Amino acid sequence: MAVKQGTGTRAAGKTSRARVAAPRRTSREPPIGVVHLAAECWPFARTGGLGEAVSGLAAAQAALGNPTTIVMPLYQRVRETTPALERTAVSLAVPLGLHAEHAWLYRLPRRPGSPDVFFVEHPDFFDRPGIYGDNAGDYDDNARRFAFFCRAALAALPEIAPEARVLHAHDWHTALAPLYLRTALAGTAFYDRLGVVLAVHNAAFQGHFPPEMVDELGLPSELYRQGVLEWYGRMNFLQGGLAFADLAVTVSPTHAAELRTPEGGFGLQGTFTALGDRLVGILNGIDPLLWDPAADPEIPSRYSREDPSGKRHCKAELQKAYGLAVRPDAPLFAMSARMVSQKGLDLVLGADLAGSTGAQFVFLGAGEHRYHQALTELAAGAPDRVAVEFMFTDRVEHRLLAGADALLMPSLYEPCGLTQMRAQHYGAIPVARRVGGLSDSIEDGVTGFLFDAYEPAALAAAIHRTTAAYDDRAAWKRMVRAAMGRQFGWDRSAERYRAVYVRALNGVV
Repeated sequence: MAVKQGTGTRAAGKTSRARVAAPRRTSREPPIGVVHLAAECWPFARTGGLGEAVSGLAAAQAALGNPTTIVMPLYQRVRETTPALERTAVSLAVPLGLHAEHAWLYRLPRRPGSPDVFFVEHPDFFDRPGIYGDNAGDYDDNARRFAFFCRAALAALPEIAPEARVLHAHDWHTALAPLYLRTALAGTAFYDRLGVVLAVHNAAFQGHFPPEMVDELGLPSELYRQGVLEWYGRMNFLQGGLAFADLAVTVSPTHAAELRTPEGGFGLQGTFTALGDRLVGILNGIDPLLWDPAADPEIPSRYSREDPSGKRHCKAELQKAYGLAVRPDAPLFAMSARMVSQKGLDLVLGADLAGSTGAQFVFLGAGEHRYHQALTELAAGAPDRVAVEFMFTDRVEHRLLAGADALLMPSLYEPCGLTQMRAQHYGAIPVARRVGGLSDSIEDGVTGFLFDAYEPAALAAAIHRTTAAYDDRAAWKRMVRAAMGRQFGWDRSAERYRAVYVRALNGVV
């Protein structure tokens, strides 16, 4: 049995690995200056897909020649992993209710063809071990922390991004930026010319706070009304941002439809429905240079769609690393995810996978203690076929996908998902629920296996479909080849975001 302990968040990578394939230039349209406001950005700080999505999209836009800027908080972990930070001469007095807070601005050294990256420093708010909280829970002052970040970033824009035409805010942490822009800063030429796009990466997290925070954050009290900031007696950051954004974007076309339903709208389905065609779904992408088994320095043997032979060695090394029986004939399933209910772990535990199939399983991730304990017990009962790794790093995920035959993603909901894209590049066939971006990026029976019902039996049936296909070696090779041929780069997504920006600017005087 292999069980290793670790932390509950994805480790930030080294900045030297922050490389993104340059998109193909497909038009001669004039560039559009864009500023991304985000609580996370890979490789500096991230807890999941948000940080990677911000980084990938911004890098693609900059490579296309658009003036692109990223602004994020200067967290403790950013200081620890990014020694090249430079302090700028920008110092800001930021109004927050009846008080003013002071901010300083840091940046990365400029690199041609890459986004400009700035960090807002406020030690009391951001120089903490966690991004949103610690082991005791969320930080009590998150409303003030992220409201301050929005105000500080907006105040800095005329100096750090004078060519900006679009403000692209990401998730609830930056959703107050559209409100401040259209209220406190209205009437200023620079701000009035900005189109506003709000990206919803995970609508389950909305930023709910007591109603008295409206005054404390310097927002007009009349905004605390139904459809703007008031939501069942609470202040709702995300809803308020959606009310003031020119357009909203979510991270896959299927998820855009799901957000309009009672089952998938997380209580905001009426708001999403009212947006009409101003809510757009655009599938995220991945970096095809970073996730390329033919050039990956992290895996035991490199391989490609044309010559996949190295994958057999990667599988054997993975089996050895986790004490599993080295059996090329046994399909090896991997799962790389936060160990929380959203990721479908209840289905995994209810499907009796170890008892009903001869396959092998490796689970990578960290999260809730109950899942750690249940998976540890599962591994103890079948040590030659089940292993658990709680210490997530990017390097481990590369080796996991290179060695796995298939990937489990039985998610309760999945707005986009990125692991299924990486897995296909590595010839690991995804087995997933037909939700969100999983539905949009996996072709059932061609590049993966999809199932519908959120039930252990449905997952078990999909796994049996997978093992049957694996036993047909010719059919399996065709699936692996088809999966490895899928293109999930950011170039197409960047083009669709440009169309969204143009629509947002059409509404700006």
